[in-house]
Parts: sequence; C-alpha cells; structure tokens
Amino acid sequence: MSPFWRLMACVKPHWRSLLVALACMVMFAIFSGFSIGMVSPFIQVLFRDPVALQQAQTLEEPSLDISSPDDLGKMKDYVKLKAQKYLLSSRPLVSLERICFVILIVMLIKTLFNYGQTYLIASVEQKVIKDLRDRLYSHLHALPLSFFHSQRTGRLISRITNDVSMIRGTITAVFSNVVRDTLLLFVCLFLVFWASWHLALVSLAVLPPSMFLIVTISKKLRRDSTLIQERMGDITAVLQETISGIRVVKSFGMESFEQNKFFRFTKAYLSSFLRLRRIGAMAAPLSEYVGVVVGTVVLWFGGRQILQEQTLQPDRFFVFMLAMFSMMTPIKSLSQVNTKIQEGLAAAKRVFKLLDTEPQMFDSPRATGLTSLRNSIEFRNVCFSYDGAADVLKDVSFTVEVGQVLAIVGPSGAGKSTLVDLLPKFYAPTSGSILFDGVDVLDIKTDSLRALMGIVTQETILFNDTVWNNIAYGCEDIPEEEVVRAARAANAHQFIAMMPSDYQTVMGERGVRLSGGQRQRIAIARAVLKNPPILILDEATSALDTESELLVQQAIERLMRNRTTFVIAHRLSTVQRADQIIVLDRGRIVQRGTHESLLSEEGMYRRLYELQFTAPESARTSEAVQ
Repeated sequence: MSPFWRLMACVKPHWRSLLVALACMVMFAIFSGFSIGMVSPFIQVLFRDPVALQQAQTLEEPSLDISSPDDLGKMKDYVKLKAQKYLLSSRPLVSLERICFVILIVMLIKTLFNYGQTYLIASVEQKVIKDLRDRLYSHLHALPLSFFHSQRTGRLISRITNDVSMIRGTITAVFSNVVRDTLLLFVCLFLVFWASWHLALVSLAVLPPSMFLIVTISKKLRRDSTLIQERMGDITAVLQETISGIRVVKSFGMESFEQNKFFRFTKAYLSSFLRLRRIGAMAAPLSEYVGVVVGTVVLWFGGRQILQEQTLQPDRFFVFMLAMFSMMTPIKSLSQVNTKIQEGLAAAKRVFKLLDTEPQMFDSPRATGLTSLRNSIEFRNVCFSYDGAADVLKDVSFTVEVGQVLAIVGPSGAGKSTLVDLLPKFYAPTSGSILFDGVDVLDIKTDSLRALMGIVTQETILFNDTVWNNIAYGCEDIPEEEVVRAARAANAHQFIAMMPSDYQTVMGERGVRLSGGQRQRIAIARAVLKNPPILILDEATSALDTESELLVQQAIERLMRNRTTFVIAHRLSTVQRADQIIVLDRGRIVQRGTHESLLSEEGMYRRLYELQFTAPESARTSEAVQ
C-alpha cells in the first residue's frame, strides 16, 4: 500500500470529526457563493436599475403548496421570487438596508462554518499525529537490541519528532486545502458560468498551465524533501551525541571540532532546504501570474460586452469578476498544496519504513509462563552470532544450580556480556539451547522470564526523576518502608537522606547529580526491591574508586544471598567466593572450576590473576628501590 493510503488509514478512526468537518466545508463553500451572489442585488439597488426595480415591484406574493409531489420542482422558483420580493420591491434605501442585513447574516454563518472546519481538521490532524507517535514509540520498545546497534539515536528521534510533524502538513493539505478549496473553486466556477459563460470559457484558460506547472515540479519536490529530512536526522544525531558526551568533548578540548562538524551539517541542511523552497515557491507565483494575465484579458473582453455590444448586464459582470478573482485564492492554495503533500509523503514513507521493521520474536507459539526457578539453568552447546558470519559464542555448555554463584571472566571481547544477554532473551542463540528447569528458553514467555531477573551493569541507567521513582522503577504501590529497606541494603540510604528532598530529590538526566558509586548503589537498591531469584551483575564495580567499590561490594554481597547469580568481573578479587568460575576466550570456555582449583593449574585464569595482583606488587617494590 502506498504511503498516502496508509496515511489515510490512520485518519479512519477519527471519521466522525472528519465527517462533521467536511460538512462544515460544504456549507462554507455554499455560503461563500451566497456572499458573492449578493453583489448582484446590491449593484441593482445602488445604481437603481429601473427595469429590475419595476419587475420586482410587480411580482405577486409567491405561494407554494408542497402537498403534491409535482409542486416540489417549483421550490427553486419560489425561493428566487421570495428573495426578489424581499430585497428589491421596496424603496432603494429600504432595499439597501435589507441587503446589508442579509450580507451580515450570510457572512456570520460562513464564518461559523469556517471556524468549525478549521478546529475539527486541527483536532483530527493532532489526533493522527499522537497516534503515530504512540505507535512509533511502542514499536521501538518491541524491536530487539540488535536493531538499535545499527541505528543512530538522533535519527530515531527525528522520525518521531520531525517526520511526524511533517505528516501533519499533509493531513491539513489533503482535507483542509484540497477539499475546502476544491469546493470553493466549484462554487466560484458555478457563479462564473451563471454570470457569463462566454467569459467563463476564457477564464478557464488559467487551469491547463497551472496543472502543467504542478505536474512538472512535483517529482523533484518529493526527492528533495526526503533529502531534507535525512539532513535533519544528521543534525539531531550529532546534537544528541555531543550533549551526551559533553564531558569528553570538554576534557579533550574538542569544542571547536564539534562545532565545525555541527556547522557542516546545518550548512548541508540549509542548502537542501533552500533548494526545495526555490522549487516549491515557483509554482504559486507562476500560477498566480498566469491567472492575472487571463483576468486582465477577461476584464477587457467583458468591458467591451457592456460598453460596446451591451450583451452583458453590469451586475452580472460584477458577480463574474468577484467570483473569478475569488477563484485565485483556492487556485493559489491548490498550487502550493502539492509541495506540502510531497514533503509529508516523503516523511510518511520513512515513518512507515520504521513501523514495518519486524520485531524479532523470541517466543515460540507454544511458549508458557515461568513463575520460579526450582532446579537449574543450563547452557547446552550454545553458539551465537550477531551478523550470521562470525560466532561470538562457540559451543558453550555449563550448568548453574539454584542458589549458586557463577563467575564469568576473560579478556575484553571474549563474549562475557553477550553470554549473559542471552539469559533475559535480549538475543536468541544461533544454535544450541538454554534450559530453565529443563524448559528451552524459547518456550518461555519473555515477560515472565525477565520478571525473575535483576540486572546491574557497569553503565548504570537512571532516569531524570526522583530517587524514589528510580528505586521503585517497575514496581507499583510499594510501601515506603520497603523502598527504604532496599536503599539500606544497597548502602544508599545514608547519602539519600543528605539530599535536599531525600527520596523525592530529582537526580537529573542519567543521574548526573550523583557520583558513580552512588548511581551504582541506586541501581542495586532497585534490584533489591524487585527481589529477583536470578541476578546478573555485569562489571558492577569495575569503574569505581576503592571506597565506593567497598560499599557497592557489600551491597552486592547482600543482594546475592540465596539467589542464582551470574557475575562478570575484570577484578578477580570480586569472584573468589563464587561456586564456580568459567573462563571465556574468543567465545569458548577454556577453563572452569573454583578460584583455588584454577590458580593451581596453568592457564588464562592464573595469568589474569598474576597480572592483577603480582604486577602491582612488583611495581611498588621497584619504586621503593629507586
């Protein structure tokens, strides 16, 4: 389905408001015609046309009997006679007063219908925009982590903000401009032909050149509009990356470099935008000027019919001229509407492309919920690849019994984080299986599986919210004492109590007002409150100073009690009491055992241990000798 019809399908849920808006547009066009038609009796009264006044005064009071179906066809004549009798049969000043009164009433009704259609169309377009933004945001949550690895955050933000905003212009253009202006154009055309069909044929000469201009320009508009949104996505991406990494930018003195990079993107956007506007702005003035040329010709031709040939009544000519020049507004609007539609359709194409990205389903059709872990978690010949080419994990097999602590160590890039990411089904194994109490992880519903897990990572993610809401994230109706208990268990209560509003203090974006150790303890408190039977600790203490590490380690030890725990740590001092340790290298398990058994044999674990503990001691001895 084309982007246009998909966009129209988004409007369908709001058809009631749209239907009323369309009715208001029809009435607005009709009363616009009435307001133009009032010129005729006004001119007759103002210039005191003797023939028209005499005919109006001799009219008999019209009557209409609608009891017979044959008389229904006389309704048009009845209304016409009634109007002439009311407006033209009295003295000129009285007729003038009546005409002015009718004009006021007609313009008031026209204004009310115009207000109604404007408000209702705005309501529909904003509801559609809200629906699209909600769908995009929800869809992003359904996409796998692998999708975000290949996308720039700024581009995704641009889809939800800039692209969706441009779609709004298309909805407005289609329903407010195309429908309303087309109706108004037909009403004006009717009046033009009613006034003088000879002049009407001349005035229609404006349409072919205008349509030719629109068709010629439209193809380039869509292409350039797509390029503009890509440029805006680049600007948003650079802006997001720079603000997020402002500490690094300042510490390396790269302000000028980042500014110049941003300036390059804004210059590219400016160039693309001006090129689009140069092309889009060409259609309206050209169409308008062609209309003025034709209007001038019509003015000359109609003047000859009145002054020389006397085949056209002056009041009809004034109605014709007013109707014809009134046509210029909808024609100009319709010549510009294609620009808005093409821009919006280009944005809609990108939005629907994102919505069409299929979520990666890790649940099999027979998947069931998991309420608890009773026996063990087993990795059985698990292999995994991100791109389908090189395996990050290769034939990994081990078993963790309930309540045990499994430590995973190895050099950077060995696949440690990837291994634990398979547990909550962030990814699915390429081959092999992961079993929870003998049930394959693909046969377990993802929501129920993740409900059993608490994850604490090196990069602590906190939200720009209160301390309370960050600790109680994902938990509803939690008593105050439970939150405080979790904070005490995480060694966080003391520094929280010293904050300006203690637990109601807003922490800033990503917890910027807290130190690294404080952020980590907030994350641990969050895990304590969730009270998960399975715990994943991914480098939870590697980026902390000695004092913070001690406090965090104490909190982690409390958190690990009576839980099945997976620990990733570069610092081997934190895994010495693990029930079992596996050593990964290039995606394979090269060693397994306890801390003591692994130290007693030659291998990677012993080398890593000696690098961390023997090398610092040698360095201190060397410094003392010097």
